[in-house]
This record gives sequence, structure tokens and C-alpha cells, in this order.
Amino acid sequence: MVKNPELLIVGGGSAGMAAALSARKSGIQDILILETDPYLGGVLRQCIHTGFGLQTFGEDLTGPEYAGRYQDMMEEEKIPYLLNTPVLEILPDLTVLAISRTEGYLELHPKAIVAATGCRERSAGTIAIPGTRPAGVLTAGTAQRYINIEGYHAGREVVILGSGDIGLIMARRLTLEGAHVKCVAELMPKSGGLTRNIVQCLEDFDIPLLLSTTVAEIHGKERVTGVTLAPVDENLKPILEKSWYVACDTLLLSVGLVPETELFSAAGAEIERGNGLKVDEKLMTSIPGLFGCGNVVKVHDLVDRVSRQGELAGRYAAEYILGGK
Repeated sequence: MVKNPELLIVGGGSAGMAAALSARKSGIQDILILETDPYLGGVLRQCIHTGFGLQTFGEDLTGPEYAGRYQDMMEEEKIPYLLNTPVLEILPDLTVLAISRTEGYLELHPKAIVAATGCRERSAGTIAIPGTRPAGVLTAGTAQRYINIEGYHAGREVVILGSGDIGLIMARRLTLEGAHVKCVAELMPKSGGLTRNIVQCLEDFDIPLLLSTTVAEIHGKERVTGVTLAPVDENLKPILEKSWYVACDTLLLSVGLVPETELFSAAGAEIERGNGLKVDEKLMTSIPGLFGCGNVVKVHDLVDRVSRQGELAGRYAAEYILGGK
């Protein structure tokens, strides 16, 4: 039976696990993590490429390896967690309502909460590309999950819109799976991804990167049959008279990430203009006792920085609980 913890952490990804471990080191024994997924580690579990852990562990790890290191430390510290347990609501007095597959309905009253819910991808609906809505229009992260966890092909002839890191990584992953990635189109005049990913994922595989270019229209009825690409002007508007058609069966979108703040904003926590939780110098939100860390505050380029902020949030939450408010 679950009892009320002193510290409740919402989200069992790298930020949440780092916060739990840090809080335990700072003297908090009664900790509980609630995680929606059936496993800890969040999106790291589907990131089978390397590039994680260079700052934290001094090693070049895959996402599952990085998450596994933290889970091993969690097990050593005997920090409890509930999987398959989405949080339904958080009230301003820090009451948390959740539903667990094993424990049923939960009403918890922690002394402090750490928000570590991460972020989500922008979808086709948020960027309003003209055209039909056939099958084959996917976010890059969804395609990554299909291939790396579910074991499905995402497509054979692929165009990628957006050169964020996940889009670049999926260009390589799809190529290795036998797909033909025709190009990566980027709205801005410069790629938003890390230089190493541009080199390793595009240049090494001769995949064209088309800067200042966007998808002007999606074609297809049951399944994507192609897209219209167009250069953009200084106002980022498509120059349709210079557009051209590219046949494909899949369009992947890597067009940005949005912090998952809805639970906390509904409780009254202030949101920054960049859509992340607004926190002070000790990572506390406008609600006393509610702390934020990782991508729910600001989307980070490196998971190591997410973990570092999680460590700080765990320490500050422990100080709050122990009386150093």
C-alpha cells in the first residue's frame, strides 16, 4: 500500500531519477516517483544511438545504458517508484491525484513535489502544413519509437522537415534500416541540430540538408504520395513559384519540442514565455513546495544537463522539506 511520501517526483526520466537520488543524499528518506510509462528512463529507452553520458559518467553511452545507470543507482538506494501511473491532477496545496495500474486511485499529500515531466514534440497540427492528412505523417520521435521499441518500419521513401537533433538522428536510423531519406528540409537558414549530428547523420550518408526550405503542401489520400517543397523568403513564407514536388511515402516532422507543463499550470504555476515552468534560483515554481527541472523548465540539448538540473532540484526540495525554505 502506498503511503504519503515526503517528496513526490512526477516523471521517472533522467531528471526525475537524478532528483530522487540527490534528495536521498540530502537526507530525505521518504521518496516516491510516479511514471506514466511501463519503465523508467522516459524517451532515453528508445534512443539507442550513442552520445549520452560524456559529462555525467565520462563515457559515450546509448540512451538505454544511460537510463540503466540511473536505475541501478535507484535500486541501490531502494527508492520506490510506481510505473503505469499517470498523474491526473495537482492541486495548489500539493495534493496529487493519480491512478495506478497496481495501486488503484491515489490521493497523495507530499511536503514537496519535483516536476520532471519532460517535453513533447510539436505535431503536424501545430504547424498547419497545407494539404491532406494521410497516413505517413509522423513526428520523428514517434518514428523512433516504432523502429527501436515496437519493431515496425516507419517508411521507405522519406522526407524529413526540421533539422533538430532527433530528426538528424532519425535520418541516419532510417537509412540504416534500408529506407531512402531523400532530404532534410530546414525552415531556418541554419540547422538547429548539433554539428556532430549534422556530420555523422547527414554528411556521412550523403543526405541533402536544404536550408531555408519548408514543406508547402502534403499530397496523398490514404497514404502520403509526396510533398511540395519550397524555399522561404526573409519572412519565412514559402516562395511558391519556386516550389517543386518530391515523391515520398513518409513525412517526418522534427519541428521543435514543447515542455509538458499542463499539469502544473492547471495548479496555478506560472509559465515562462518560452512555454516552460517559471522557476526561481532554487528551481521552485510560483507554488511553494513545487520545484521544476529538466525539459519541463527548458528544453536542453544534452541529457547530462537535464540530469544536473534534476540533482539541483532534488537538493533544493530536500532543503525545503527539512526546513531551509
